[in-house]
Amino acid sequence: MSAREEILQRVRAGLGKGDAGARRAAAEALLAAPRRGPQPAIAGDLAARFADKAASLASTIDRVAVPGEAPAAAVRYLAANGLPLAAVATADVGDLDWAGAGLEISVRAAVDADTAGITGCFCAIAETGTLLLLSGPGTPASVSLLPETHIAVVPVARIVATMEDAFALLRAERPGTLPRAVNFISGPSRTGDIEQTIVLGAHGPCRVHLILSGDTP
Repeated sequence: MSAREEILQRVRAGLGKGDAGARRAAAEALLAAPRRGPQPAIAGDLAARFADKAASLASTIDRVAVPGEAPAAAVRYLAANGLPLAAVATADVGDLDWAGAGLEISVRAAVDADTAGITGCFCAIAETGTLLLLSGPGTPASVSLLPETHIAVVPVARIVATMEDAFALLRAERPGTLPRAVNFISGPSRTGDIEQTIVLGAHGPCRVHLILSGDTP
């Protein structure tokens, strides 16, 4: 046995780490039956809680009764901010009648020239005002990260109370098939690196607009 192997063996023994197969089995058992830690008690209107928390993170919020009204809401927002009526979108919202609302939409990954990106979301988290987006062929992460304006259509029925609830929903609906990336978005990109002054849009969108669709369950 080399000196290196002897040292590592002593470290493993000191840490109580034995057979690698046993450790792997223990880890897989924990993953198969995840335990929740302490969580806040969140009751009442989850949509209202989500909207309040999102607004505190500098997101703006609009509400529509049905998803079909989202294109008109997006046009109102873009026009009010003097932004072009054109955007790139993910496939999960691409079949809405954007053209009928006067908005030019391209369903594809975003490029540098795109000024606005429109996405759906897997779910939203009331506790923190956070969106959970899954990357995939029809939902490239660039649409929510590259343009300066991110508009998200958020079904009220997909708002959950806590992050633990979001992960539980993901495990239930996508068992064993996690996407390449799971992105949590809590308002516009920001940094305080320079003189501790908060600057929006440093590493991503400087505007996040949320269109809540549907009535509270």
